[in-house]
Amino acid sequence: MAVTFLNRNVSDLCVGKPALKPLSASSTLTEGLAVLEKSGESQVSVWRCDHYSKSIEVEECECECECLCVGKLCMVDMICYLCKCDNLDNLNKALETCVEQILPKGNVVVRHLAPNSSLLEAIDCILDGTQNLVIPIQNYISTKSRKTLSKPSSSSCKHRDGVEYCWITQEDVVRFLLNSVGVFSPMPNFSVESLNIIDRNVMTIRYHDPAISALDSLTLAHIEQTSVAVVDDHYRLIGEISPSTLAYCDENAAAAIMTLSAGDLMAYIDCGGPPEDLFELVKMRLQEKKLGAVLELMDREFSFISSSSSSASSYSSDDELGVCRNNGSGRYSSARRAEAITCYPSSSLVAVMIQALAHRASSVWVMDEDYTLIGCVTFKGILKVFRSFANARSKPDEDNSVKQ
Repeated sequence: MAVTFLNRNVSDLCVGKPALKPLSASSTLTEGLAVLEKSGESQVSVWRCDHYSKSIEVEECECECECLCVGKLCMVDMICYLCKCDNLDNLNKALETCVEQILPKGNVVVRHLAPNSSLLEAIDCILDGTQNLVIPIQNYISTKSRKTLSKPSSSSCKHRDGVEYCWITQEDVVRFLLNSVGVFSPMPNFSVESLNIIDRNVMTIRYHDPAISALDSLTLAHIEQTSVAVVDDHYRLIGEISPSTLAYCDENAAAAIMTLSAGDLMAYIDCGGPPEDLFELVKMRLQEKKLGAVLELMDREFSFISSSSSSASSYSSDDELGVCRNNGSGRYSSARRAEAITCYPSSSLVAVMIQALAHRASSVWVMDEDYTLIGCVTFKGILKVFRSFANARSKPDEDNSVKQ
């Protein structure tokens, strides 16, 4: 029964999915930033196609070229790029960099998949390193009929064959499996330790260490969809620096990474927006480094934060309930809090799945009773278990067919 379930078409996961908001691979980071802010989403798809112009408003393609999604742009990509090679020294020039130049090299994080592909094939792609699967969701009958339809929205991505695309994430697949987790009984009730899915090779940084020292780890965590653990001198877990939280920050987070400690950075990127004292500390250290362009940018941003904070100051219940306040740009309000999501080695697989999905966390830290960090459980590790379960169930059938 589990094998039959995993042979379902991946298009079943596309129901209700919005069409991708596209960005040309030749766009600049400034244009990419505009698309991210306009969409209100944490990432946009990047396409390589001859019909794209420099305009970020994408029209329907009428040429005979092939349109290919080559990656995705996230604020984390921009932040990590701005932290490298002294790009903050010449911020305007750095923001004119072509989007495709900062996409991860050698990592197939985005992959096209046919809608009739099986869920099992989708899981195999993810285990091979894919983060987002690009699936066609709409197809018009002919070019003539397409021309009689109303002009598509610029937020949709329609190509020469009239196809629109959505994408499926690791989180989507895990959520889909959780909704039918009984099919895989009794495996979901086993502990994560017994299932051997605790990844003990985790990336860490000490609380008082400079945040910039974790830049390479943060870049890798973004690719592997995990986080960097912040620990004390006894390797006890204090918190995390998560790409999924950074994704809802603005470009000023690059300055925070370059000037703050790991502990202060956690507070800076929290979903309520950066505290005023840390904001001023970053500005002071930027002044010491003579990074005037970044200072001007932060001053403009700070005016939005101050006005928003003052208007919300009377609502003390927000802090009590842990509600994320809008910082003016609307991005922090969508982020999850920077606190680490944890479990124990004895926690069941289904409990960890529920925990990760409830908190929109792509990884859950595993610790012992005194908060000492043991490792983490990722979406990829969870999917590996379901894949192994399918292999184990299909083997008897294969053996019987050989005997016959």
